[in-house]
Amino acid sequence: MARVLIAGAGVGGLAAAHRLRRLLPDSDEIVVFDHHAVHTFWPSLLWVMTGTRDAKQVVRPLGTLRDQGIHIIEAPITSLDPSTKTVVAGNARWEGDALIIALGAELDPAGVPGLENVPGNFYQVDGAQAIWRDLQTITQGRIVVLISRVPFKCPAAPYEAAMLIDGYLRKRRRRDQVDVSLWAAEPSPMGVAGPVVSQSVLDALASRQISYHPRQLAVRVNTEASQLTFADETELPYDLLAYVPPHRAPKVVVDAGLARADGWIKVNRHTLETSTTNVFAIGDVTEIPLSLGKPLPKAGVFAYRQGEVAAEIIAQRLTGRGSASVFNGVGECFIEMGGGIAGLARGNFYGEPMPAIHAYKAGRHWHAGKVAFERHWWAQWW
Repeated sequence: MARVLIAGAGVGGLAAAHRLRRLLPDSDEIVVFDHHAVHTFWPSLLWVMTGTRDAKQVVRPLGTLRDQGIHIIEAPITSLDPSTKTVVAGNARWEGDALIIALGAELDPAGVPGLENVPGNFYQVDGAQAIWRDLQTITQGRIVVLISRVPFKCPAAPYEAAMLIDGYLRKRRRRDQVDVSLWAAEPSPMGVAGPVVSQSVLDALASRQISYHPRQLAVRVNTEASQLTFADETELPYDLLAYVPPHRAPKVVVDAGLARADGWIKVNRHTLETSTTNVFAIGDVTEIPLSLGKPLPKAGVFAYRQGEVAAEIIAQRLTGRGSASVFNGVGECFIEMGGGIAGLARGNFYGEPMPAIHAYKAGRHWHAGKVAFERHWWAQWW
């Protein structure tokens, strides 16, 4: 009997687990570890933030996956040992024949002094709920959407957040009294996708009178005064702050020697294997350099496909049967724009000498496509 360990039950971890369950004999064991008892579908948090979803609609219990032959351990991982393919979680030590690390990026609001005391982190359910509570009552003032640091997962999310907030306020005829602005630590929106995609996002912001302030590094937040301070000493008061917190590699990954304290796990860009045989890392916890000198974006679509590739390689090695695909850097991203409108960017991020990404014309059909994808996500596994 073989055993495959998967650290993390996000998009990539679940994609790997289900692919392995289809490819391996029933006698082989697939063990997934996560400190949460639920799986959260992160793309839907933007809809929680603007009131079109509630918290119960964007989470499902991980325990139900046991009925599908996947062993779920709901406990925090306290250590990893890639050399022995070992995971310690709770009070138990597990050793496997292969290990997939899918722990994602750890959110670190304390990376900006004072930010941890602001509830508007829309990368978490409670933060999205907090924004929705304030959004319902704000009638005038300033809403700031903040990208505090790079890199961050889902490069479109903060731009979607600003446009969804704008759409909500316009629908309720409050937009004239509320300023909406976006302050970003990055130089341009979705820069890895290329200048055409980036400009299309800038145009969408401008058409909605959402001012954009790039290369602005937040250095502290005064919650008593409701004021942001940036590295250039700009001081910005706000009435509602919706933000992307700093991201970092999980401590357990750094402690295991898989990543530097200020970095991410290095992997083979096609197989997702680390420097240790049969130890793979997928999704947001990785760093894959591209030809233009920037890393592959941290996005769920890549985590999903990387999880399936890692699973296929492991299954082929364990069974001696079948064939394994490779991760080719192809992906897409919906971009919500408010008012039931969305766009789509799709292409090959491994393209040479530059990624080849196409931005499709925005419309209601792309919003419908994102809704359909959400339904498919839940239907395929729950």
